[in-house]
Amino acid sequence: MEILRPIFGVALITAICAGPVPAADSSQADAKREERWQLIADYLFDDREVLPTDSLIKIDAPKRAQDAALVPITLTMPQKDKIKSVYLVIDDNPAPLAAHVTFGPAADSGTLQLRVRIDTYTNVHAVAETKDGKLFSTAAFVKASGGCSAPSGPSDAEAMKGMGEMRMKFAESIQQGKPAEATLMIRHPNFSGMQMNQLTRHFTPARYLEKMTVSYGDQTVLDIVGDISLSTNPVMGFNFVPRGDGPMKVVASDTKGGRWEQSFKVPPATN
Repeated sequence: MEILRPIFGVALITAICAGPVPAADSSQADAKREERWQLIADYLFDDREVLPTDSLIKIDAPKRAQDAALVPITLTMPQKDKIKSVYLVIDDNPAPLAAHVTFGPAADSGTLQLRVRIDTYTNVHAVAETKDGKLFSTAAFVKASGGCSAPSGPSDAEAMKGMGEMRMKFAESIQQGKPAEATLMIRHPNFSGMQMNQLTRHFTPARYLEKMTVSYGDQTVLDIVGDISLSTNPVMGFNFVPRGDGPMKVVASDTKGGRWEQSFKVPPATN
């Protein structure tokens, strides 16, 4: 399964990108949003059933975004031991699937934090894939505008400075065998292909982080597949389970062949 990309002219994309649903008739608007979601779900998951849930995954998103290009999203999985992976879908974005995150053996899948772009008033769906292969979704409605076309910086050259640089922050107190918080920051413009260079008046070609792998020692924490809906200079908060004293390594690659790798020393864990 590939992430849904903004290939204009295709009937599916035309339907998805038909624009914001009028708010005059709320029941009609809800029906149109549900129709759009079913179209996206059928494309992403083929014939797999996606069931609604209010217990397996929860989504915390602002009702109105302060900055449409930097919208914070927090996913919570109360029954974390059942979760294999999560999908974050922004229904009315040109490329709806923002990220697919698979949890490895060194992860604690209780929470996940991301920053995304939101292009218009839209439902945001979080889909949890359980270890037995079932899919469950929940949704939040977010009011935002123009996030996918917002500039990544004052100029393309400025936005690309330091591309691939990474930082990792860990919780102050880490205990062996207990979930610990970490925050990964990667410098990358994540050009969406919809941003206009203010000097040339041409659209900047898309270039975005496509794959990221976080490992701890010899075990995977997260495998992340991203697309244009992830924000400029992505920030991801996650939990891992400290065991031993191995470093945390991040390998990231983008759609233009860029590849970056960096290791971080994990603070000593107490017993």
